[in-house]
Amino acid sequence: MNVKTMLAALRGVTAYKDILTQPVMECALRLLSSAAHGDGLGGLEAYTDLFYCLRLEGQPGLGQWLAQALRWSEGPYPALAERGDRDPALEQAARLDLSAFELLASVDCDRWLSHLSKFLDSDYQGVLTSLPRWQSGVPFSFEQLTNVYRREGAGRFARYRAFVWEGGALIPVERPDCPGSDQLSGYEEQRAEVERNTRALAEGHYVNNVLLYGESGTGKSATVKHLLTLPGMEELRLIEADKADLGGLPALIRKLDGRRQKFIVFIDDLTFDRDDSTYSVLKTILEGGVERRPQNVAVYATSNRRHLVRQTISERAGDEMDRSETIREKTSLADRFGVRVLFQGLSKPEFLALVDMLAERHNVKLEREELHRQAVAWERFHGAQTPRTALQFILSL
Repeated sequence: MNVKTMLAALRGVTAYKDILTQPVMECALRLLSSAAHGDGLGGLEAYTDLFYCLRLEGQPGLGQWLAQALRWSEGPYPALAERGDRDPALEQAARLDLSAFELLASVDCDRWLSHLSKFLDSDYQGVLTSLPRWQSGVPFSFEQLTNVYRREGAGRFARYRAFVWEGGALIPVERPDCPGSDQLSGYEEQRAEVERNTRALAEGHYVNNVLLYGESGTGKSATVKHLLTLPGMEELRLIEADKADLGGLPALIRKLDGRRQKFIVFIDDLTFDRDDSTYSVLKTILEGGVERRPQNVAVYATSNRRHLVRQTISERAGDEMDRSETIREKTSLADRFGVRVLFQGLSKPEFLALVDMLAERHNVKLEREELHRQAVAWERFHGAQTPRTALQFILSL
């Protein structure tokens, strides 16, 4: 085992430099460096750190970890392969990088420990013998990875379906809370309109931004998150952003341009106060300035207000011209959503029909007349005939 040659090969990695900055590879490089320079104690510490990091990542071996890290790499070669482009120099660099990683993954732990034992006195031999091992092996290849990049995409947008934009960072959501069709009740026409727009986005068309507005508890947010569960939406990605974090969104949206995935930037419960500084930021996001919104991005927002901006009595009073200009300015933001979908509260028959359906689904054993009587009393106390109220009533039984 020529550790100096291996270390030199890994120091020369160029196309997959993002792999080298991850904790597992940092430990592996420390192990190689210590072994190459005869530092037994440093090598022993790096070995145990590497085992710890591998188990922390849930991987049985360095090869398995590398296979996952390479699969989801954000480096330039995976992005190139995803686009289907060619760059001979970058392809050659990626091949050389993979050769270095293959060499590292193929080294058996006994060889590592045997090499370190040369630089440690006899007091450490018992420790070396009892140390745990990770699996060796190379479960990846250049051709295999390239084919996967081209077929399924690369990086975090291929790995995750949903993200949260928070503090200027894009945080992946491993298990997004997306209700299935069996969890949604009523509002079929509203959901169908949202779905039509989204399917056009998924097919690569330039589409309208969507505003879902109306009474609280009617399933506006659930309608948007439900889109990820629909067939044909496999390339759809959802990025949820809070109103307070809109400032950095234009830069993010710019980076989404040209990706194979289609993106919904989702702003939930959107309402602006009179002098809210993020008001103009959203206007720019919705229609762009000199720069047009990318074709693979649309903004979906929910609000309990049709015009999104709170209006005060003082704004409605006073000078007629100023008043009309103020109102036009306030309503112009909502007008930038080409699709506006109204979610109203349910009628009493619709509300009770939903209660019946939910009672059956949750195996509630009450006579229909008594069930309806309690449902009406619950609704009066909670003040809304909505799906949320109906579900809360059923869960209270």
